[in-house]
Amino acid sequence: MIKSTLIYREDGLPLCASVDDENNSTLNEQKKKVKLVISRMTPQSIDRATLESGDYEINYIKKDIIIFFVICEKGYPRNLAFSYLNDVAEEFQHSYSNEYGKVTVRPYAFVTFDTFLQKSKKIYSDKKVQDNLDQLNQELVGVKQIMSKNIEDLLYRGDSLDKMSDMSASLKETSKKYRKKAQKINLELLISQYAPIAIVAFTFVFLIWWIFLR
Repeated sequence: MIKSTLIYREDGLPLCASVDDENNSTLNEQKKKVKLVISRMTPQSIDRATLESGDYEINYIKKDIIIFFVICEKGYPRNLAFSYLNDVAEEFQHSYSNEYGKVTVRPYAFVTFDTFLQKSKKIYSDKKVQDNLDQLNQELVGVKQIMSKNIEDLLYRGDSLDKMSDMSASLKETSKKYRKKAQKINLELLISQYAPIAIVAFTFVFLIWWIFLR
């Protein structure tokens, strides 16, 4: 289930946050971690990722100079989380594209956007709608290409979002190498399976030609 949505500018300015249960201490702890993630981001940081954090997952995407976060309970389908983020990003940029980049913008200047966040959260939390969206978006969001990282490693053990970007590129290259290797192995397997049959067939045809048609 979607628990909270936070929208930041890349310089760390909070633009909007969904109205949530302020008494939920564990959720508040996740929000603090989001602030730490923001402080670790650079222009070279990967533009979308899932950060595993205990019973929660923090998913984010970066669009232009804005970073959109959604905190979900662990087990909530990631393709739906990123579909939700894409919807939020599209509506936010459409509504405030001429405003959020101004230096005069104050923290949480776009709190009225929470109306859209709550409506979208309700849609994505409805079980029947969720199942339909899950099926619809299964192939639209490349979840397998979304880097996943334990947030403890990121925040407390020295890893960085830039390093995740390098890891993502490395994984793609490794995947290509394995794909080529698999294709080569399959070709060799086909040859090993059918080469003897082809040789026997050729020998048989040659013998017929030699005996009857020569």
